[in-house]
Amino acid sequence: MDARSFAAPDPLAPHRAVVLLLKPKLLGALGRGRRGGRTVGRRIPTLLLTGGGAFVFLFVVSSKLLRTLRDVPEVGPLLASKLLGLALLLFLAMLLLSNLIAALSSFFLARDLQTIHEAPVDWLGLYGARLVETMGSSSWMVLLMLIPVLTAYQVVYGGGALFYALAVITLVPYLFIAAAVGSAITLTLVRIFPARRTRDILAFVSLIAGVLLVVGLRVLRPERLVNPEGFRNLVDFLEVLRAPSSPWLPSEWMAQSLIGYLDGAFDPFWLLLLWSTMASMIAGGAWLHWRLYPRGFTRAQEGDESGRRDGRVWSAVAGALRPLGLERREMVLKDVRVFFRDATQWSQLLVLGVLLFVYVYNIRVLPVHSSETMSRFLVSMVVFLNLALAGFILAAVAARFVFPAYSLEGQTLWLLRSSPLRPETFVSSKYWTGALPLLVLALGLTVVTNRILGVVPGIMALSLVSIAAITLSLVAQALAWGVAMPKFESGNAAQIPTSLGGMLFMLGALATLTAVLASQFFALRGYVRSGLPWREARDPSGSELAIALGLTLLITALTGVFPYLAARRNVRAGAAS
Repeated sequence: MDARSFAAPDPLAPHRAVVLLLKPKLLGALGRGRRGGRTVGRRIPTLLLTGGGAFVFLFVVSSKLLRTLRDVPEVGPLLASKLLGLALLLFLAMLLLSNLIAALSSFFLARDLQTIHEAPVDWLGLYGARLVETMGSSSWMVLLMLIPVLTAYQVVYGGGALFYALAVITLVPYLFIAAAVGSAITLTLVRIFPARRTRDILAFVSLIAGVLLVVGLRVLRPERLVNPEGFRNLVDFLEVLRAPSSPWLPSEWMAQSLIGYLDGAFDPFWLLLLWSTMASMIAGGAWLHWRLYPRGFTRAQEGDESGRRDGRVWSAVAGALRPLGLERREMVLKDVRVFFRDATQWSQLLVLGVLLFVYVYNIRVLPVHSSETMSRFLVSMVVFLNLALAGFILAAVAARFVFPAYSLEGQTLWLLRSSPLRPETFVSSKYWTGALPLLVLALGLTVVTNRILGVVPGIMALSLVSIAAITLSLVAQALAWGVAMPKFESGNAAQIPTSLGGMLFMLGALATLTAVLASQFFALRGYVRSGLPWREARDPSGSELAIALGLTLLITALTGVFPYLAARRNVRAGAAS
């Protein structure tokens, strides 16, 4: 089979085909908004509150850090530039890994592909539409974090409205380069390997990506930025700060464009490099699509012989779940089986494992104990930062796996509603299916990172209870938004979290994390300040830990119990309708 078999006799022009293929998704989103107009209208205050809280938190933290660096002569502005480059490099790695998985679903496993291949659509139009779709589904979370960070740079260093225009102009190629590269790698691997070995493909991709991430971070050695004692003199330190961190990557080109504009030394070379690279990546990806896609798509329709499961494993799992009762146990087993049968679902775990490894490794190399006078203060601040980052990771995982759980029932939901299964049992099984794995992940990550940091036992206990309470709250919020705003018609599980409900959940999760961190910092401010060089060091008192723990449990209970009850109420109402 060649590319001509995928083209109708008189195909649409590529640009018209792109618009035509993207139009149904846009119209579907608008149609859902009209049908649920009252519901969306009632949720506008919630959207504004959660979105504003998340934006304010990220903006305040970023602007506070940038103002502190700005006041440091010579070194401060260079550090701000270096931090932006490192942040964009991390986001680029996240984008590449996400696009690798999203491209597999968009180009090969989506339900509407059979219909599209029968339509008079040019192969180039199909590639363009799927590339835009892949980029959109993989980039929204990065944009959610980047917007307040870039706003903080504009506010602290100036730049006016033209800075925002430049940010958009640099963001477009930055996002499309990651999408084009990820799609091309996925297309090549699907063409080379048999589709029945999808597990091997994704494992190979994640392994290579993880190796590249670790090697890249070790080459950059970001811990040097906070350990100037490792340099012979100040000149060497400044030279490292002035030199580009990764001159061959789009993240550095974007950082150089933005920082150069803020410094009044804008160089259009970086902008031209971004756009020319995007054009070449898209052109190369289109050529690969023309050459390899037809045969790759044919292979993707072959059966997967690796889908057989060991009955003894499932028997052991069923035995471990026996305390849940018959109904809950069978519902949990069904969800787990469906999860591992879908390559677009379980493959995300490989990406998550790579990111967690990189995260823990970089906590390990932080020089928090390089200075005796500042180590306690730095450790206490890093503990708060660690809780925030761990909470964000959990929110992202819940958005990807828990939020779509109700929508993925799809056409089988009527069967569950007509069965004697109670709505309370249905919600409980969905909740614990997501909560138990996330609890294991959260507690393990917290124990490992806090042991690396060497925190005192009281803070360790507070961190463990806090991350467990945050996890239970976030799972309840993800389930509640998923039930309230389902997306049954989506043929791609990875695209469900990009809906309005997914955005509302992420904003609510960020607001919850903000409230927990603010309350704990307020309760432990005396302990944190005692780590400064001019103060007497001490451990946190019992009353400080009790207040911090009480506020954390209160916040997480309010943001967890009410969403869980709302999910039960909505499922019960749906079953009665």
